[in-house]
Amino acid sequence: MKEFQSNNGVSTGKCPFMHGSSTVPTTSPLKWWPKRLNLDILHQHDQKTNPYSSDFDYREEVKTLDYKALENDMNKLMTNPQSWWPADWGHYGGLMIRMAWHAAGTYRVADGRGGAGTGNLRFAPLNSWPDNGNLDKARRLLWPVKKKYGNKISWADLFILAGNIAYESMGLKTFGFSYGRPDIWHPEIDIYWGPEDEIMAPSENRYADLEDPSTLESPLGATHMGLIYVNPEGVNGKPDPMKTALHVRETFARMAMNDEETAALTAGGHTVGKAHGNGDASKLGKEPEGANIEDQGFGWINPTLEDQGPITSGLEGAWTTNPTKWDNGYFKMLFNHDWELKKSPAGAWQWEPVSINEEDKPIDAVNPSLRKNPIMTDADMAMKMDPIYKEICLKFKDDQEYFSDTFARAWFKLTHRDMGPKSRYIGPSSPNEDLIWQDPIPVGNSGYNEDDVKNKILNSGLSISDRISIAWDSGKTFRSSDLRGGANGARISLYPQKEWAANEPDRLMKTLSILKSISTDFSISLADTIVLAGNTAIEEAASSAGFNINIPFKKGRGDATQEMTDIDSFSNLEPAADAFRNWCGGESKSSPEELMVDQAQLLGLTAPEMTVLIGGMRVLGANHSGDKSGIFTEKEGVLTNDFFVNLTDMNNKWSIVGENKYEVRDRLSGEFKWTASSVDLVFGSNSILRSYAELYAQDDNKEKFIHDFVSAWNKIMNADRFENN
Repeated sequence: MKEFQSNNGVSTGKCPFMHGSSTVPTTSPLKWWPKRLNLDILHQHDQKTNPYSSDFDYREEVKTLDYKALENDMNKLMTNPQSWWPADWGHYGGLMIRMAWHAAGTYRVADGRGGAGTGNLRFAPLNSWPDNGNLDKARRLLWPVKKKYGNKISWADLFILAGNIAYESMGLKTFGFSYGRPDIWHPEIDIYWGPEDEIMAPSENRYADLEDPSTLESPLGATHMGLIYVNPEGVNGKPDPMKTALHVRETFARMAMNDEETAALTAGGHTVGKAHGNGDASKLGKEPEGANIEDQGFGWINPTLEDQGPITSGLEGAWTTNPTKWDNGYFKMLFNHDWELKKSPAGAWQWEPVSINEEDKPIDAVNPSLRKNPIMTDADMAMKMDPIYKEICLKFKDDQEYFSDTFARAWFKLTHRDMGPKSRYIGPSSPNEDLIWQDPIPVGNSGYNEDDVKNKILNSGLSISDRISIAWDSGKTFRSSDLRGGANGARISLYPQKEWAANEPDRLMKTLSILKSISTDFSISLADTIVLAGNTAIEEAASSAGFNINIPFKKGRGDATQEMTDIDSFSNLEPAADAFRNWCGGESKSSPEELMVDQAQLLGLTAPEMTVLIGGMRVLGANHSGDKSGIFTEKEGVLTNDFFVNLTDMNNKWSIVGENKYEVRDRLSGEFKWTASSVDLVFGSNSILRSYAELYAQDDNKEKFIHDFVSAWNKIMNADRFENN
C-alpha cells in the first residue's frame, strides 16, 4: 500500500540505538563524522524537555486521582459519538482498543524497549506509522478527559485505560489495571526500529532469510518498519496463511507471548471492532508528522469520510456478527465458513466467506440498513490453518469462559509487561495474583546488623576483584527499559544466569558458595549479602587510596527461587558484552564501544556515570577472567583516578597490535606499560568522553572521582528497589 509510505526519521543503523545518518542536521558532528560514537541516547529525556518542576512526581500525583469518576467518564466517552469523527456502530471501543494495543505492542523482550509505559505513541515516528493510522483521532477523543483530570492522569495511563474500559463496556471481565506510567516529552531516540530507509519496505531488509522467521534481526519484533506485528495481507503483502503463521509465532514470541497467548490476543483483538478500507487510499492526506500546519497534527485526512467512513489498514469489514459485543463469534465465524481471497475497496487482500447467511453478516458501520461480508486477515486464517493455533482456537471455541480468562490475562500482560514488578502497581484494580512474567521476589529480612555481615565478608578470603565482580554481575542485568533484572532476587545464583559466560561460571560458583554460607549464618538474603560484598570491596579500596567512606545500604532484598524464574524470558537479559568488565562475548554488528553505550543506557546511566564507573572498575581489577586490558595503574585494587590520569598522559603512546587489542609504551623510552581495548581508548579519543576523562584526571578531583563512582555504583545496586516508587 504505497499510499502510506513515509521517510520520517528512519535510521540506517544496525545497533539497537540510533546512529548518524543523512537526516542528521548539518550542525551536528555526526553529519560530518558518521563513525563518531553517538552518545545521544545517554542524554535523552533531559529535564529541559520536561514542563513539570523537579518536585513533581506523577506516580505520587496519580494516587490522588478520583479513579471512579475518571472511569465513569471514560465509559460515557465510548458511546458518545462526535460530529468530527464517526463511531463505528455508535461505539468508539474498537478504536480505543486498537490505540491501547498499538501503544503496548511495540514492546520487545530482547531489550525491553518499546511498550506503553511512556506515552511514546504521541510522537514520531510512531504517531505516523501506517499501522497507527487514525489513532491520532483516538487521542483527540481522549483530550477532553485528559484536560479535565490534568496532571493526575498521564497520557500513557490514559491510552491503556481506554482499551480496558472499551473491553469492559463490550462485556469482557478484564484481569486488572495499574496506573503509574509517567509521560515522556520527546521521542525515545534509544529505540532502533529497523534498518530500512523507507517505511513499509519489503521484509527482506530485516531478515537474513525471509523463509526462516527466526532470522529476523535482533532486537526487532515486527515484520516491517511501520507495523506493530505482521502485514495483515500476508508476508510482504502476499497472502499465505501457513507462512504468515510462522511469522506471527516469531513476532509474538519476541514480544513475550506463547502460542496460547498469541491465539487469544489475535482472536480477542478481532472479536470486536472492524478494519477500515472502504475507499481510495490515494485520496488521503499526509500522516500527522508530514501534515500541513493548518491540519494541527491531524493525519490521513479523508475527503470521503462522511460517505464511506475511515480508511486505515486498507482492509474493510468486521470479523464477527456483533462487533461491539464480547462473545465467541470470532471462532464461529472462522471455523463455520470456508474462505476465499478478495480485494477490499482500497485494493487490499482480505479473506471473505464463500457463502454466509444474511443474518450472520455484520451490520455496516456507516449504513445500518446494510449488512456486509465479514473479513479475515491472513493472520486470522493462520489461526485456522496452522495445526497448533487451530487446536488452541477450537478449545477457545468450545469454552468461552476459558477463552475470556486467557485473553484477559494475555491483555494484561501485553499492557503491563514494561511496568516492572507488581510492587509498582497503583490503583484499586491492580490484581493480587503473582505472575511469573512479573519476576516475583519475596521480601527479605532487614532486621540485622550490616556491620557484622560486612566484617564476616572482609574476613572471608574473597578478594576485592571477587567481591566487585559478583556484585556487578548481579546488578548489571537491570534494564531501565522494562524494569527487569537487577541485584534484588539474587537470580545470579539460578539458571540461566549462573551459566552465562559473562558471569565467569566457575569463579562465580566459588564466590557464591562463600557468600551463601554467610547469608545463612545471619539469616539474611543472598541478594543483600552480594551487594554488601561489593560495598566492602569499594570501601576497602577507597581506604587504601586514603579516603574513608561508608556506602549507604538499603536492607531487605529477597531471594527468588528457580520456580519464580522464567528461564526462557530471563535468557533475553544475557549480555552480548560487558564493557564495565572489559568483556566482549562474540560476533556483533555493533562495535564494543557501541555495545557499551547501549548497555549503559539500559542501565539508566548518564555519560558521566558510565565514564566514572569504567574508570573505577578498571583500577579495582574487575575485568573478566583476569584480563589486564585497561588497568592503567600500578596499584590494582586501590580506588584511584589512575585510569584517567594515565589515559590522558601525553608521555604515553598508544598503538594497535591486534583485533581490538592496543598497547601503550613510554613515548621516549619505548618501554611497554599496558594493554587496552577500544572501550578503554574511546574515553581518550571521543571528544565528549575525553572531557569527562580529563575532569576525573585532575589533581583536585581525586575525591570527586570516588564520590561520583560510589554514587553511580549505588544507582546500579539499588536500581531495582521500588519500595518508594
